[in-house]
Amino acid sequence: MNLHAELSDSSLARIAHKRTFTARDGANIFYRYWPVNGDARARGAVVLLHRGHEHGKRLAHLVEESGLGDFAFYAWDMRGHGLSADNPLHDIATAAADLDRFVRDISIRDGFMCSDIALVGQSLGAVVGAAWVHDYAPDIGAMVLAAPAFDIDLKVPLARSALALWRKIRGPYRVASYVRAEMLTRDPQRAASYRSDPLIDLSISVDLLLDVYATSRRLIADAPVVHTPSLVLIAGADAVVRAKAQNRYFDRLGSASKSRKVLAGAYHDIFSDLDRADAIGELRRFVLAAFQRERQAPQLLGADQAGPTRAEADALAMPLARWSPSGVRWRFTRWLLKMGSAFSRGLALGHEAGFDSGSMLDYVYRNQPEGRGPVGRAVDRAYLNAVGWRGIRQRKRNLETMIGDALGRLAEAGKPRHVVDIAAGHGRYVLDALQRSPARANSVLLRDFSAPNVTAGQELIAERGLAEIARFEHGDAFDGADLAGLQPRPTLAVVSGLYELFSDNEQVLASLNGLAAAMPIGGFLVYTNQPWHPQIEMIGRALTSHRGGEPWVMRRRSQMEMDQLVAAAGFRKIDQQVDRWGIFTVSVAERIG
Repeated sequence: MNLHAELSDSSLARIAHKRTFTARDGANIFYRYWPVNGDARARGAVVLLHRGHEHGKRLAHLVEESGLGDFAFYAWDMRGHGLSADNPLHDIATAAADLDRFVRDISIRDGFMCSDIALVGQSLGAVVGAAWVHDYAPDIGAMVLAAPAFDIDLKVPLARSALALWRKIRGPYRVASYVRAEMLTRDPQRAASYRSDPLIDLSISVDLLLDVYATSRRLIADAPVVHTPSLVLIAGADAVVRAKAQNRYFDRLGSASKSRKVLAGAYHDIFSDLDRADAIGELRRFVLAAFQRERQAPQLLGADQAGPTRAEADALAMPLARWSPSGVRWRFTRWLLKMGSAFSRGLALGHEAGFDSGSMLDYVYRNQPEGRGPVGRAVDRAYLNAVGWRGIRQRKRNLETMIGDALGRLAEAGKPRHVVDIAAGHGRYVLDALQRSPARANSVLLRDFSAPNVTAGQELIAERGLAEIARFEHGDAFDGADLAGLQPRPTLAVVSGLYELFSDNEQVLASLNGLAAAMPIGGFLVYTNQPWHPQIEMIGRALTSHRGGEPWVMRRRSQMEMDQLVAAAGFRKIDQQVDRWGIFTVSVAERIG
C-alpha cells in the first residue's frame, strides 16, 4: 500500500523548527514546528500529542503521511518525556495545563486562533487532549483520539489496587512498562526504531499511572458536556488498552459531529502499524471535513433548562423512596454526619450555617481541625480532608495567583487597580491574594448579602490594618442595576464560589451584565466554576444548604457553558487554572465590550 498516494504537492518534506515554551510553573517544554512550505498562509494547525514513554518526534512521520500539506504541524515532548524529561510529570491535570499554555504559545507566535487547531492525541496523549478539551473548553476545530488510554490493561488481576496500596506504604516510585515494540506495531522497521530510540523511557510514575485511571473515569462520566467535533480511532487488536472504555466515551460524547472507526487487526500504535494508511486516511478525512463545514458551537445559555447537568440536578432533587436501598443508605449517612457534628466543629458548623455558607468556607480555608478531644479533632481532620474541601483550598491558591496576575497586568498597563468582590463571604481569600500580590490595589470593595459575613469581613479588614483602602458592605450580587453603579469603577472584579450555588443562568447573566456595565474596557474579571464534583450525589443527598437547611443540590455548569455566559456579558477569557481533580476552575477574562 502506497502511503503517499494521496499526498498533495504541497506536502514535500518540511523542515522542523525546534522551540520551547514556558509552562505556568516556569518549566521549559520542548516542541517541534513544521510550517507549510512556501509563502502560503497555513489553513490551520495540527497539534500532535504522543504516547506515554515516547516523544514528539515519533509522530513526525504524520507531517508527510497525513496529506495535510496546507496545515502547520506541532509536536511537543510532553513534560517528563523526550527532551522535556527534566520536568517530571505526576498527573494529567499538569499536562493539560501545559497543553493550554502550548496552544496559547502557538496562537501568539504564529497567529493561529483556537478554532484553527486540530488536536491529534495518541494513547496517553489522547487522555491529556481529552482532559484539556473537557476542563478548559477550547473552541478547537477538531479532536482526534487514537487508541486513547482510558483503561490500560495491566494484565495482572487487582494490579491497580496493589499499586495504590504500595504507593501509600512506600511513597512515590516508578513502574516499569511491560509493553514491548512487538505489542505496539506489526511494522518491523517501526518496532526496530522503537527499541533503539535513546529518548524512550520504559517507566512511568505510579502517581501518573493511577491518575490516568482516575481522570479517564471522570472524562467518560462527563463526556456528554463535550461538544468538540471528535474522531475516535480504536485498534482492533490492541494488547495495551481496552476498547470498552473507548467505546463508552464515544457513545457518551455530546458532540453533534463525531465519528468512530475500529481498525480491524490494528495494534496499539495505530499511526505506526503496518496498515496505518487506513488510520491516517480517517484522520485526514475527518480533519478536512471539520475545517470545510461552518463551525457552529452549541449555544449553552439555556443549559439550565435542558441538558445533562439539568437532568443530573433534577434526579438529585427527587426524593428517594424511604425504604429503598438508596433511601436507607442516604438516611443512614445523614444520621452519621449528624452524630459526627457532636464531635467535629466543621460538621457542626455545616449543620448550623449551611455547608455552602461563607462561614463554612472560611473554616475550610483556615484548615485547622477542631473538635471534642482527640477523637473530635480526628473526625474533623477527616472532614476537612474530603476531596471537595481540598479542591476548595486549591481554588483559593489559584485565585491568589489569578488575582495577582490581573493586578500585574493592570500595573504594567498603567491603569488604576480598583478591586471589587461582589460575594466575598468573610473576604479571607481575596484579602490574602491582595496582600500577597506585588502590585498593590488602589481601593478594595468587598460585598456580601449575609449580615454575619459582612460583620466578619469588616473585622478581618480591621485586624489586618487595611481600613485605609478596603471596606466591606452589604450588597446583592444579582442586582445588575446596583452593580452597574459601583464606584469607583472596578478594574478588577472577583466572583468566587457564587454562581456555582445558583442554577438559573438568567440570574447569573444579570450579575455579569451589571459588572460589565460598571467596568471600563480593559478591566479584568476573575471568576470560578465547578464543572465536576466526584461527591455531588453525597452533597445533594446528605448535606444542607444555607438557604433554610434545604438539601444542597447543585447543578454543575460545564466550562463551555460558564465561558459562554461570561462572553455574552462582554468578556473574553484569557487564562484559566484547574485543580488536579477537575473540580474547580479559576479563570480570568478581559472586558472587551
